[in-house]
Amino acid sequence: MVYILRPDEVKQKYGPLFCRGFLTMVDEERGIAQIVEKCISKGPGEWDVVNRKRSGGVITDIRMDGQTLIMDVKVGEKELQFGPVSEHVGGQGLAALKIEGDEVRTTWYGIAGATVGIGACIPQCQDVIRTEYPDDFKIGGAHIAHVDIITPKTVRVIIGIDDTDTKERGASWVTAMKMGNNSPIGSFIEHKIIQLNPKVPKKTTNCCSTAVSFAVKEEEIPALIEYCRDFVKKESFSQDSVMTVFKGLSIPDSLKEYGIRAKTEIITEEDAVKAAEENGVMVINLTGPGGIIGAVAAIGCFDMGGEAAGIPEDFR
Repeated sequence: MVYILRPDEVKQKYGPLFCRGFLTMVDEERGIAQIVEKCISKGPGEWDVVNRKRSGGVITDIRMDGQTLIMDVKVGEKELQFGPVSEHVGGQGLAALKIEGDEVRTTWYGIAGATVGIGACIPQCQDVIRTEYPDDFKIGGAHIAHVDIITPKTVRVIIGIDDTDTKERGASWVTAMKMGNNSPIGSFIEHKIIQLNPKVPKKTTNCCSTAVSFAVKEEEIPALIEYCRDFVKKESFSQDSVMTVFKGLSIPDSLKEYGIRAKTEIITEEDAVKAAEENGVMVINLTGPGGIIGAVAAIGCFDMGGEAAGIPEDFR
């Protein structure tokens, strides 16, 4: 038997705690997911990173970005291995992630103080639909406990843009940041500035494109695309603005290779069209075709971390 609490009921029972975001994005075709968890402080996240790595389960990678935890997850379930450390310092882990219609169920286990995180902190986040507790659930102390946290199923959508500015006016990275921050659809996740080949003959000043990502429900994707298209078109000062769209958690290798090439080579519009068609990238010409090279590269470089912001010689 289980009992169920909504986020407001969890907050009422345990008092306000610290989770400010808990998004579950899935890529069903590849059997993977990504969880983005936002905390008000970095310290608890660092503890979670260490302990969730130690316990294994369905988390394949976990990292900290500021006060945000990013977890790469395999869809399914896998036994946790807390090991002897649990006798001394507690532990926490993700045993399962399952897709159930338009919802995602994550099954968490915690030992000692870690039960507060999974039983009271995450469950009161407004991104959560409900949390299911076993009848014998106890929080804190030396208890071992588990809960099922149910969230909306979302997917990752990356929007790339380029050539919205001129030498006199505008900045594409600013347009993208405003677009993401003001979006009424989905949840704005990340913003990236992608440095392209600064030696190309046709550019504004820095030769950078940009992209933002969203966690969005599948049925909301058309509305998100329409919002972004209208926003960029309105904000553009250029006659060559292009927007690109990619859905998924894994950037294809050939698209990454195209992005790297765009940092060092002279790429043609035909090259960009081919890369987009072969890798599932939607291209939308807003005011003209010229921005396609950078807008496609923005998708290819999106998951490269700091390397997206530079050219290869910066990292030698």
